[in-house]
Amino acid sequence: MRVRVKPYSEDNASIVPVMVPDLDEVREFAARLHARGEAWQGEAFGWPAEYNPERPEPPLDSKMTFTPADFSIGESGIWFFSLMWEHGSDAEPAEFLDDTNVRENDNGGA
Repeated sequence: MRVRVKPYSEDNASIVPVMVPDLDEVREFAARLHARGEAWQGEAFGWPAEYNPERPEPPLDSKMTFTPADFSIGESGIWFFSLMWEHGSDAEPAEFLDDTNVRENDNGGA
């Protein structure tokens, strides 16, 4: 895969190769962390990642009654995926994927 990196402006964008992991493997990894229920931060599949367990106190300025568990991996603006157990730890997590700058394997016009 390649991603489009926009450091300054549309005219200065670069295309660089990156390894984008299989989302099913990422989901399995996140599920294992979630089952343990312990905070974790590190690298997974070559990307920065973290897991935060559910907490009983609500987030600041929120009507939620608890802080949901969440998992995130990637870099915003390059490739990013997250899971949030917003309906409780036993429910399926909501997913968010930002891959708008990811291009399928191509030869870049060469």
